[in-house]
Amino acid sequence: MITVTSQALDVLKKRLEDRSDCDGIRLRVDTAGCSGYAYGMEYSYARSNDDIIVTVEDVTLVIDPKSVPFLTGTRLEYLVEGLNEGFQFVNPNVTGECGCGESFYVEK
Repeated sequence: MITVTSQALDVLKKRLEDRSDCDGIRLRVDTAGCSGYAYGMEYSYARSNDDIIVTVEDVTLVIDPKSVPFLTGTRLEYLVEGLNEGFQFVNPNVTGECGCGESFYVEK
């Protein structure tokens, strides 16, 4: 459903080391921005019975069912470009993005 590059996985593991109070990383797609959708990523503290659980090595990804169609086939990367670094979602379902890159849209 979703793949995680080794560099992204290393960063997630490091961030989770000091967070014994959470049960993984929650990934989601929310309606937002000028193009319609935006990615969300945060620590997961409570799971719902219908959450989809994806385990990659020692990292647990928690995904709400509404986000699954948007995230299927996505690759989570961690990029370092000069002084900037961060997670990037590479999603084959995206058909366009807003000019600032904050939100995206998909064909229905």
